[in-house]
Amino acid sequence: MNDHWTRREFLRQAAVTGAAATVAGAYPRPASAAAQSPNNKLNVGIIGTGGRGHANMMAVAGENIVALCDIDRNRLDAAGKRFPAARKYTDFRKLLETEKDLDAVVLSTPDHCHAPASVMAMKLGRHVYCEKPLTHSVHEARVMGQTAVANKLVTQMGTGAQSSESHIRTVEAIQAGVIGPVHEAHCWTNRPIWPQGQDRPAGEDPVPKHIDWDQWIGPAPMRPYKNKYTDGPFKGKQVYHPFVWRGWWDFGTGALGDIAPHITNVVFWALGLGAPSAVEAECSGMKPEAFPSWSIIRFYFPARADRPPVKLVWYDGGKKPPADLVEGDKLGPNGTLFIGSKGRMLVGGPPLPRKDFADYQWPKPTLPRRIEIHQDWIRAIKENDQTGCHFGYSGPMTEAYLLGNIALKVGRKIEWDAAAMKITNCPEANQYVKREYRKGWTL
Repeated sequence: MNDHWTRREFLRQAAVTGAAATVAGAYPRPASAAAQSPNNKLNVGIIGTGGRGHANMMAVAGENIVALCDIDRNRLDAAGKRFPAARKYTDFRKLLETEKDLDAVVLSTPDHCHAPASVMAMKLGRHVYCEKPLTHSVHEARVMGQTAVANKLVTQMGTGAQSSESHIRTVEAIQAGVIGPVHEAHCWTNRPIWPQGQDRPAGEDPVPKHIDWDQWIGPAPMRPYKNKYTDGPFKGKQVYHPFVWRGWWDFGTGALGDIAPHITNVVFWALGLGAPSAVEAECSGMKPEAFPSWSIIRFYFPARADRPPVKLVWYDGGKKPPADLVEGDKLGPNGTLFIGSKGRMLVGGPPLPRKDFADYQWPKPTLPRRIEIHQDWIRAIKENDQTGCHFGYSGPMTEAYLLGNIALKVGRKIEWDAAAMKITNCPEANQYVKREYRKGWTL
């Protein structure tokens, strides 16, 4: 690290680096609201208290947790025991309307409620930490970024990539030209690890007394509650709640939405990617209401200044890139591989081929090292700064990778005009860019 740079200068440089991946003109770098004393505790509202919500809640437990919201009374009551002074809600709209002294909100709902809750909070002037993926639709990602900027708020999407030493070192190496100009990248994951690739089960079960089903459905189209599958390959498994909503089109964003915010993040960051010009996909077979059991999606990005076009290939459901790209090494369950004109590099690993980089030394650090992501968000609020994965950066990235789900849905290559926010070669695909909300729910 350059000893002549202060910590604050490094942190501000990180925001500039992140902003390089934005769509031109659409996302100026957010400015933070007025600084607070680092010793002051923030008044925080928690929306979603189970699963990732519990982890996120405990990560900010050093602040004043003044309000809790969950559609599951069992989870809500458990959180209430940990924070007995916090007021409890099952409707995030009521929480946001009622709690006038909130400084910030931590949001950990299913994907389909991310944007409605976050945008409402930001319009009320609340700083927002939102779990990944940032949004359910491409249009929502655009609105999230613009709303954060317009209201001068400190935001963070829930991924630790910008605080990960292996990611930071890889970005430094790629930007230093260690493997030459990068023209291709591969990202793979072991997801889905939940039921996916099925039809909606028939029938209806009584809604448990501890679940507010209307609030769980939220802005999505209403459907009957179903507890567990009674037959088929997923017999005995939960259908919707908790967690297994990810595989349903109305509520989740599939394997891509779950893991792309982590493993494609480093590609957008290192290469300064904006919007793809085209996306195509193949899969096990798209069901009317569910994501497939596996998919391979190819994103094509145009050249940027003096950097070449980039093809980004996504794999899930057990699919992986060819083994010869990593000299036959066993690929882990999740990973990212860069391919440049001079070599290849896995995130956190030395460049390949080994024979060409036998004496490789990592470049001298040029990027800031950030603290844990929840604490970085709190710090940024109090110091009038910004985080590494603010919505001005994560918004355009989310727009880009969610186009992959549209390509899956329509089953053909789509061509994207980011400025017009329109798919130009497949008119029927545009219905999936922006979704309709159930009555009583708005963005």
